[in-house]
Amino acid sequence: MTPQEKLALLELMTDETSETVLSAYLGLAGQIVFEKAFPFGTYPETMPAQYDGVHVEIAAYMINKRGAEGETVHLENGVSRHWEDGGVSSSLLRRIVPFAGVIFPTATPESEPEPEPEPEPDPEEGDPDETDETEP
Repeated sequence: MTPQEKLALLELMTDETSETVLSAYLGLAGQIVFEKAFPFGTYPETMPAQYDGVHVEIAAYMINKRGAEGETVHLENGVSRHWEDGGVSSSLLRRIVPFAGVIFPTATPESEPEPEPEPEPDPEEGDPDETDETEP
């Protein structure tokens, strides 16, 4: 999804017409997606396509909560509003799968295991490398 398509979709979802406001919220939502998807801080250049939808949904969620940040209970004309903890709904954040990798330790002389010593031959059995060349 192109940035212009995201702006158009966000405008339809929120009735916000200011492109500056829409872009600002898309930027904030993008940062949230990157922090959740790439928790170790190495972000890609662009938003992965699999997160385009949730990116716009988070921006819409943030715009729709504007003016009611931190609201825990609001009752008016039979309508009750409760907000989840944090800035963005956990149900939206659960749709973002964190990227993780495996770190392989590098071998250093101190970390390499010591070779096991060869077992001592049993003196009663004799040396297994020696063969008895005398035949009766």
